[in-house]
Amino acid sequence: MSLQDAINDYWTARAPSYDAYQQRPERRDLDVEAWGRVWSDALPPAPADVLDVGTGSGQVARLLAGLGHRVTGIDLADGMLELAREHAATDPRPPRFLPGDAVAPPFAPATFDAVVGRYVMWTLRDPAEAVASWIRLLRPGGVVAMADSTWFTDGLGELYGERPDAALPLADAPTIDATADVLREAGLTEVSVTPLEEILRLDRTHGVAPGHEVQLQYLLTGRRP
Repeated sequence: MSLQDAINDYWTARAPSYDAYQQRPERRDLDVEAWGRVWSDALPPAPADVLDVGTGSGQVARLLAGLGHRVTGIDLADGMLELAREHAATDPRPPRFLPGDAVAPPFAPATFDAVVGRYVMWTLRDPAEAVASWIRLLRPGGVVAMADSTWFTDGLGELYGERPDAALPLADAPTIDATADVLREAGLTEVSVTPLEEILRLDRTHGVAPGHEVQLQYLLTGRRP
């Protein structure tokens, strides 16, 4: 089994519990409001063509569609895509959800105004290749916006089984600077790192997913020249 197959199987198996946590009623509306502000500040005015890589159960894609964007979400975990489609079935302007590799999305160059992702950078088998692919998909001046943190500074362990040398280079990065460096080195300009203090306050008030600790998250953005 390849590393990517192991990642896909892991997230398909995790999909029901992961989605259940995201759908908690006591926090769901607060998350929509807080993350809506995060993404609105980062993205071009709606309507823009947005690609959500590693869309998971579709929470970000659906939020952005609700803000008026034309959204495509891709993922390689079948279980996640099934949940995303179920949730979006009654949305007035649903995203389209397609199977697709975040490292090599199957779209023509200059198709999108923005590429977004949440909790994706750390789990990319080759983040440098991925960002280079996203740049090709962007129209001139388009934006990459990624929300993430440093989740495994003590080591990833065997979350996905055996980890080949040089694979998942951001999984156990000690600081968020390593992720920002990948964006710069791939060719994005105006790269910035914004601490998400409002999300941190929500996490401190309402808690985080089982097995996780409360920690500061960041929004990383960059622009195609």
